Amino acid sequence: MSATELALLITTTVCIAAFVYGMPIVLCMGMWIVGVSYFGDVLPLSNVGQSAFFGLKIFALLAMPLFILTGDLIRASGIAQRLTEFASAALRFFPGHTSVSTIAACGFFAAISGSNSATAATMGRIMIPEMVRRGYDKFFAAATAASGGTVGVIIPPSLIFIIYGILLNVSPGDLFIAGIIPGALMVFSMMVVAALTSWRNGWDRPAGISPREILHAAWKAKLGFVGMVVALGGIYSGIFSPTEVAGAVVLYALVTGLLFTAELRWRDIPSVFLDSAVVNGLIAPIVAFSLILQETFVVVGFPQMVHNFLAPLATEAWIAILIAMVVILIAGCILESVPNVIIWAPILAPLAAHTGVDPIHFAMIFCVGDAIGFITPPYGLNLYVTAGVTGYPYMRIAWRALPYLAALLLAWVVIAAVPALSLVLLGR
Repeated sequence: MSATELALLITTTVCIAAFVYGMPIVLCMGMWIVGVSYFGDVLPLSNVGQSAFFGLKIFALLAMPLFILTGDLIRASGIAQRLTEFASAALRFFPGHTSVSTIAACGFFAAISGSNSATAATMGRIMIPEMVRRGYDKFFAAATAASGGTVGVIIPPSLIFIIYGILLNVSPGDLFIAGIIPGALMVFSMMVVAALTSWRNGWDRPAGISPREILHAAWKAKLGFVGMVVALGGIYSGIFSPTEVAGAVVLYALVTGLLFTAELRWRDIPSVFLDSAVVNGLIAPIVAFSLILQETFVVVGFPQMVHNFLAPLATEAWIAILIAMVVILIAGCILESVPNVIIWAPILAPLAAHTGVDPIHFAMIFCVGDAIGFITPPYGLNLYVTAGVTGYPYMRIAWRALPYLAALLLAWVVIAAVPALSLVLLGR
């Protein structure tokens, strides 16, 4: 065994043990990179800082802090509250209409902000107290907000689609269009779970709906609908690039909150930016280390090794898709969505393409599976977000999120099995 192979073995074993015993994943990633680089003589240590710095300067990643900031501004400006009130008024005929409307509001919110964590945090702050007030189990209420946030990166605009498109040379605009139906299917599947669970527990009996009340709520939520038009219309009309639209919706939310809803005040802006910076401070180091991790993998030949191992197994398209889904599901349990895209998409996408899988269809399979990772322990970023918002125990929320996880996995299988769901809006 060479010195490099020995260093890889020892460092990997130590990092896995550290992760099992509770070390944060970002520190485990950094320890692995430094250990392999130093002891295995794979890359110079100076490369770590340089790769992290220049990696985060990628133009596409500019959308990450902007989408997260958009979510905080939409919440502070009152737009999110108005969208939630509209969903609640329109869905009152469902059993458990408060939880059902929370899921629907997550879909509306996602159409403006391309961030899952912002969606989960915003809906959590608005709807969890309301569900608890109405008699819902508090852990189920938190799980509902966490699960609804998964569509934040599937319903366009989406940060994951931007990064995936740039890495794999696929049009982010096409990915945005392709994500509409899969995102709607995810929302519908979770609404069914919310309704059935609420009906079984007697939470929020169905109530009559008033067309006048729905129209009134829709009028109050008009600024939210305009925000969707700015985000999606700006992209599809060619006015904005997928990355530029993040800046456009930040400006829209800021102006709207200051001038139209008047719920955002100048003195509130520093605290809103600080809240956004805290979330970015959690995610950005993981993204930086994942870029270096991918670079180190390439140097040690990991992608080629994985391809050589999986290629003989992936003899048909459905087998390649199944293998990819298993890998994505496991990776989603321990890594955030953006690192998963950076590390695994360049490995798995060529494998699927070799068997004839359409690249847009595979992108939807990958990204939907990646989004499901937001509620899969032990990582499950959305579970941590709602735990932080509420102060509830992480594992209690994760346990109550299992029905939502099952529904999302079923929707994922349907998306993988029916390519038309991802391709029909593109005319394929």
